[in-house]
Amino acid sequence: MTAQPVASSRRDELLAIAAELFATKGFKNTTVRDIADSAGILSGSLYHHFDSKESMVDEILSTFQDELFGKYSEILAGSADPRAKLEAVVRVSFEAIDQHRNEVAIFQNEADYLGTFDRFAYLADRNQQSRDVWMTLLNEGVSSGALRKDLDIELVYRFIRDTVWVAVRWYRPGAKLSHHDIADQYLTILLDGITS
Repeated sequence: MTAQPVASSRRDELLAIAAELFATKGFKNTTVRDIADSAGILSGSLYHHFDSKESMVDEILSTFQDELFGKYSEILAGSADPRAKLEAVVRVSFEAIDQHRNEVAIFQNEADYLGTFDRFAYLADRNQQSRDVWMTLLNEGVSSGALRKDLDIELVYRFIRDTVWVAVRWYRPGAKLSHHDIADQYLTILLDGITS
């Protein structure tokens, strides 16, 4: 009975090591030997837990995205007004960058490459799902009067997507501003502008 939690814990540890390497070195540049060396094990021992580095990155990305999109779905299904929903999705996104920095970086840097393999076809689906989340929020905001009627929704979507997720390149957990502080500032700029 006690062996299962130990095995699961070791598996999680190996995934965390792989995620760090994939995020910093790149998926293509990281070898199974790199992961094993960082974990202090022989390369062959890694195959006791995973059949390939592709299996590792698949589990890293799918687990993270299941969690993130579960939170998005809860927000969309909730009873909050459109502006509050938009704010909540922005906050959840910055929280994801804080708590899952490696996973976000891997997706941002590697999705196009990984998407060329059938196994990772779901990444394109997740991109579309992400677009649908933001477009739904923006359209609801305009329809309700919470957002300006003259907005180009497609342009605003691209602006929000790019400015939120690029934060993974410069945000560091534990720095002067927390992800809550950054989300507050971002929302102030996004919704109220930068002029006094």
